[in-house]
Amino acid sequence: MPLPQSAEIHLATTPESIARCFAVMHELRTGLSSAEEFVARVQQQQAEGFQLAYLEREGEVVTVTGFRVQHMLATGLTMYVDDLVTGDAFRSQGNGKIMLDWLIEQAREQGCDMFSLDSGTQRRDAHAFYLRERMRISSFHFALPLK
Repeated sequence: MPLPQSAEIHLATTPESIARCFAVMHELRTGLSSAEEFVARVQQQQAEGFQLAYLEREGEVVTVTGFRVQHMLATGLTMYVDDLVTGDAFRSQGNGKIMLDWLIEQAREQGCDMFSLDSGTQRRDAHAFYLRERMRISSFHFALPLK
């Protein structure tokens, strides 16, 4: 499906393009203290197969996603979405759906068997969106902070 004329999706591969994504990503990942920290962490993750993409409209970053493709025993070749966030001022305008559709198409093109993501329990609006997009809750994610 082609993108609307005013929308472009790009991979962030340079420090400058990664930094452009910080303000939107910070709305989801509030523990990030600065654009510099964000760039360093993304670059570290990119060395492990992580990719960062952003949806731009009229020169402004409106939606950001971080994802990776990996083999998993439970699901085979899987695209796992670490992060998916649309800036507060740009929500409910179809931007999240554009990015989600793009991610799913990327997963299909890469031959993935599964597409998955986790979403924080407090993100009820995001859950409603994922359910509308025919995603299903397939498991619980448990975590134990070590620091």
